[in-house]
Amino acid sequence: MTMPMMRPPRKNPVLRTRQMNLPPGARGRVALGLTAAAAEGRFELQTCEDCGTVQYPPREVCHKCLSAALRWRQQSGEGELLGSTTLHHSNDLFFRERLPWRLGLVHLDAGPTLMVHLHGEVGDAPQRVRVGARLDRAGQAVLIGFPNEGSAHMADDKMLREMTSDPKFRKALVTDGKTETGQAIVRALVKAGADIVWVGHAEPWKKMGDGLDDISALPQVTLVPLDLTNGRQVTELAGSIGGKVDIVINNAEVHRTFGIGARRGTDVAKAEMDINYFGLLRLAQEFGPALKGRSADGATGATAWVNLLSIYALSNFPPHGTFSASKAAAHSLAQCLRAEMRPAGIRVINVFPGPIDDEWNQHTPPPKLAPTALANAIVKALRDGVEDVYPGDVAQEWLERWRDNPKVLERELAAGG
Repeated sequence: MTMPMMRPPRKNPVLRTRQMNLPPGARGRVALGLTAAAAEGRFELQTCEDCGTVQYPPREVCHKCLSAALRWRQQSGEGELLGSTTLHHSNDLFFRERLPWRLGLVHLDAGPTLMVHLHGEVGDAPQRVRVGARLDRAGQAVLIGFPNEGSAHMADDKMLREMTSDPKFRKALVTDGKTETGQAIVRALVKAGADIVWVGHAEPWKKMGDGLDDISALPQVTLVPLDLTNGRQVTELAGSIGGKVDIVINNAEVHRTFGIGARRGTDVAKAEMDINYFGLLRLAQEFGPALKGRSADGATGATAWVNLLSIYALSNFPPHGTFSASKAAAHSLAQCLRAEMRPAGIRVINVFPGPIDDEWNQHTPPPKLAPTALANAIVKALRDGVEDVYPGDVAQEWLERWRDNPKVLERELAAGG
């Protein structure tokens, strides 16, 4: 049974800030299929389409029949723990600061035998375990053996917390608290145990709605002025709290309908780009270096950056054409941000929801994603340590169609379907 994590003591400012050393991250191109699945929370292994063999480690051909017809298929992870050991010494810089570290040998019901990290609640062999894939601090997939029935505080396991970005006892910044979505995210973070939640709000001269008043009454919440179109304000906020923030959640956006020909001029498109793209750029330039500097700073060090994008970023939805274009630009920028943050061990999580049940989708028929469901999906992504999230039925269906044939999806959307 995992003991609940206690609140860490405040850092002594006289002590040095530990710098991040990443675990070994070299992988071959074939093995990146395991990482691609883990980035979305799935455990997949290569399966031969000719003889049905499930194999590990990944190879170019089937080790049994030498067929090249291999496909990545999701696995249940059920298996038998054959043996375990505890590592007390390592020459690797990442592991030597985190010893002791448990490893185990698991024979999957599907066939392969794997070397895995072991959760602290897994006992001695032999026993049944469940193997799952997670991303480590280097952004590569690793395999972890979990107990079939865990306790309520499984997420507090020291090894598992290294692989995830659990908000518990961490400090977060939510860039827009004026929307229903932002308020739902704040409530979800508080419920997840966040220590402090800074909530940005632009144009403070406007009367605050009841929702913002409600969340501002929470003891963990502090309202801060934040307009992502104002570079000076972003810089000042970063100078004030940048060295304390552990998780940045950028949910600020401008969403307008129509495409190109239904609206004259470029003012609306510029407003969308100024928040959805340039706002992310300003935020990343100011808060990114601060997060990278604290990524190894104890049990509550800086850990994650979350971008609220849109499923429209994958393929343009003409009724929301310029908004789709701005989110596509933000998606490309977020990929650059992920590459730059990875050497420091900061996970960049991109969220691609379908239509949200808000004022800009009033004429969109159900199903629509409730703000509370979106907020819960973000917290779950932080806890599970994934990189890409597609919450809601619409987003899942669009993703499946996009992966099957992007050109067909483009034609279908152009025809209104």
